[in-house]
Amino acid sequence: MSTTMVKYILGIDEGTTSARAFVIDQDTNVVGFGQAELTQIYPRNGWIEHDPMQILNVQLEVIRAALRDANITPDQLSGVGLTNQRETGIVWEKDTGRPIHNAIVWASRHSVDIVQGWVDQGIGDQIQESTGLIPDAYYTASKIRFILDAVPGAQARAEAGELLAGTVDTWLIWNLTGRRSFVTDYSNASRTMMMNLETLQWDEELLGHYGIPKAMLAEIVPSDSDFGSIEPTFGADVRIGSNLGDQQAGLFGQAAFEQGQVKMTYGTAGVLNINCGTTPQRIEGLTPSLAWGVQGKTAYEVEGVLFAMGKTMQWLRDDLQLIHAAPDSEWYAGQVQSTEGVYLVPAFTGLAAPTWDPHARAAIIGMSNATNRLHIIRAAVESMVFQTRDVYEAALAGAPDLRIPELRVDGGAVKNNLLCQLQSDLLGIPVIRPKNAEATIFGAMLLAGLTTGVYDSLDEIASKWAVDRVFEPQMSRDEADAKYAGWRAARELTKGWTKKVDVS
Repeated sequence: MSTTMVKYILGIDEGTTSARAFVIDQDTNVVGFGQAELTQIYPRNGWIEHDPMQILNVQLEVIRAALRDANITPDQLSGVGLTNQRETGIVWEKDTGRPIHNAIVWASRHSVDIVQGWVDQGIGDQIQESTGLIPDAYYTASKIRFILDAVPGAQARAEAGELLAGTVDTWLIWNLTGRRSFVTDYSNASRTMMMNLETLQWDEELLGHYGIPKAMLAEIVPSDSDFGSIEPTFGADVRIGSNLGDQQAGLFGQAAFEQGQVKMTYGTAGVLNINCGTTPQRIEGLTPSLAWGVQGKTAYEVEGVLFAMGKTMQWLRDDLQLIHAAPDSEWYAGQVQSTEGVYLVPAFTGLAAPTWDPHARAAIIGMSNATNRLHIIRAAVESMVFQTRDVYEAALAGAPDLRIPELRVDGGAVKNNLLCQLQSDLLGIPVIRPKNAEATIFGAMLLAGLTTGVYDSLDEIASKWAVDRVFEPQMSRDEADAKYAGWRAARELTKGWTKKVDVS
């Protein structure tokens, strides 16, 4: 009697607040899992850093934990898929692998003045035309520039070829492959404010303006490339078969392979992604990027990034101590029928899409003597819904031919039924929650399965996507629009705050 060998795929998910690893079999059953939190470093107000060595070491720990949990050895893996927090910048020594500075996290405001300086020099339009991105400290270029300025002698060392720089995917792949693969993929590179959206290569003219030597940067390759073997780290010649930025991985994991398909991820941040096909689409307030390069074809996307989704729930839990755990927010918010006019605008590090104001700061507006913690918790939940409508409205306004008949959602927060129902109410369209809400890591693993022969086609991958629940609109459009008008008024009040008040 013959037996069929089970095929396993390892998924590496290096996020902002934690590092995770999954092992799935070819039927996408999770057979192993590991997770550990990352230390958040706050040198000053609005600044966020990570220790790159902790990122690496914790990720290695959770990979080993996932393999133990699955009761398999590395040589039983068919392939590895990688997804990661995007835009975070790291600079390290080529010879020793030692970081010269903490990683500057995507949401950090370290480099606001640097970006403003570039805009003042008159290259803002060039940045947007070349990269598709709105000049902002969110993106990697200014973070690398900050590190080179902050560390004595770093610029000279960079120009001498002694330093390397990159996003988290590049850092992990370089280390996992024993420093043999110095690469990034289209999806991650397109979020650095350094890659030309048309040529899919580093824009050398912009790098000249930034003062970032091209030799510091990794080779840009398609998302389904052979990114190297993990043999130097795990003793088994298993290939890293996919690399996707977290939001593009979520779009892939939601099987949004066709032009016009849309997903919304509620993670630490929130991101709406629209597959816009084989050519970039530019919409005011939103950013065109690369979705992926797969099977010789390039897909573009347009996205709206919202800095504080799950981050707001963490703030309620850890700093205000209004809830014991993020899932508690559904029960507490459900104890009141409305916020009674209270709005929480979570612009902790500024506003992102579609208004892009790094000087905005968070506010709770509309409180009265009758306001209690339940209203504030509900306002926090509703802030996620309102922010999503912000980018939804921007997409429709900027692309009159665009139709969004439904919204596919994922991320930890979508377990919250109240959130999903409110989202459907505010948008006036069905919200679809898949059975597997872990679209991000599954996107990376499924792509790795495709590149290593576990799966035969995109159609086979799409067949694995299944619906858990559809939320239909229940609120009248008048009520939804009135609530949204209140949100917009509250959001406007937070703009430019650090220009008005010294918050240092």
